[in-house]
Formats: sequence, structure tokens, C-alpha cells
Amino acid sequence: MPNIKTAAFAAVAISALLASATGALAADPVKNIVLVHGAWADGSGWRPIYEILKADGYNVRMVQNPLTSLTDDVAATDRVLDRMDGPTILVGHSYGGAVITEAGDHEKVVGLVYVEAFMPDVGESVFGMIPQDPNHPPPFDFTADGFAFFNEDAFVPGFADSLPPADAEFLRDSQVPISLNDAGAFPLTVAAWRDKPTWYQTADADHVIPPALQEMMYTRAGSTVEKVSGGHLAFIAHAEATAKLIETAATAAAGQ
Repeated sequence: MPNIKTAAFAAVAISALLASATGALAADPVKNIVLVHGAWADGSGWRPIYEILKADGYNVRMVQNPLTSLTDDVAATDRVLDRMDGPTILVGHSYGGAVITEAGDHEKVVGLVYVEAFMPDVGESVFGMIPQDPNHPPPFDFTADGFAFFNEDAFVPGFADSLPPADAEFLRDSQVPISLNDAGAFPLTVAAWRDKPTWYQTADADHVIPPALQEMMYTRAGSTVEKVSGGHLAFIAHAEATAKLIETAATAAAGQ
């Protein structure tokens, strides 16, 4: 008959080993990163951050949002997430923050990183969160079929002032319009930041998402916050800081 004390000791030892192994696995950083762009842009804006993350050993993919509707953009994000091979950090800039808020309930997403991004709650929309001033309406040019371009005269000083002029002008001339009703004004049905850990990079001179609005959103969500200097595209100008924040999230979210 087995010695009861010996069996009990063995059980405790095995449990300790399993706990140690589990702890070691949890300490490993998440290696998958998915980057989601915002309005008037495409995935190429992530290239400086992509190159840093790739050099540091991360598996990185960019979503190409059609910007035709929030539903379409979430579906595009889900397709990329479905192809990832494990736990993933989901990152969004500007309107992309709304996309990751809705798509962040995907089972592979273990953390959300917002960079100068909208972070709506259920029932809120991106354009609905922009402060309204009848004397200074948003600098949007609308098409007959309901899409919004960022006004060309306002694009460089208001949207891309953190970048060298030649880069800012290229982005202006290659901008992708966003659907007013189906994307920008579409209310969210999911707020993944309520259930998953979040990180937020805020810019102190953002003319698109006022710093006060950014503060309200990241405070409400209880995010870990990093502050940088610059405008709405500060995440490109401060690519090293942006990549570092994403890597911090990947390490902290391990085991989620």
C-alpha cells in the first residue's frame, strides 16, 4: 500500500512544478501584433513602427480598412486576426481605435493599444465624439455619395503637422475617404476596452482628437498612458516610443 505522506508530498511537488511552468509561459511576451489604420490613411502609415517591431522579433500584420463602414472595417480586422497563430495585441490609430474597440472581442486579442485614437463606448460614434462648434465645423469635404475627405488646405497643418512637409503632402494627396454615416457616425455595439487591458499614447497638440477628449477616454478606460509631443500623426514622428508602448503591452498582456 502506498505511503500516504509520500503520495501527498509527490502531489505537492508536481503541482509546484506545473505552477512554475505555467508562470514561465505567462512571462513570455505576446509575439503577434495587428495594426489598424484610421480615416484618410492606409496601412502604409504603420511602416516605421512595423520595421521596429519586426526587427525586435514580432509577427506583425497591417489591416487595410476599406473605410466603407464600421462593419466592413471590423470584418477586415477579423480576417487578419483569424490568421494569427495565437494571442495578439490589437493596435489602432484615430478612427482605427473605434475599429479595435469593436473587433477587440476577438478571442485572440489579449490587449488593446490606442495611439492618438478614438475609444468609444457602446452607443457612441467617432464623429459624434468630435466637439461641435457651429462657427468652426470639422474640415471635411463631402462627396455626393456620402464620403468625407479631409480638406486639402487643412490636411497638412491640421492632420499631418508632426511630419516633414513632403511626407505630409504625400499623405494628403493619397488620402482615403471615409463613409460619413456607415463608419464615422455609426454607433458601436461592443466596447472591448471594458474587458481587456488597454494602453494609450496621447499627443499634446492633436488638432483632430483634442487632448482633453483623449484624456476623458483613457481615464474612463483605466488605460496605461504614454504622452508624446506633436499632432495627430505623432505616432509616426515618435515611432520608437510607439513601438516601445506596443512591446510593453505585449509583455504585460502575456497570459491573459
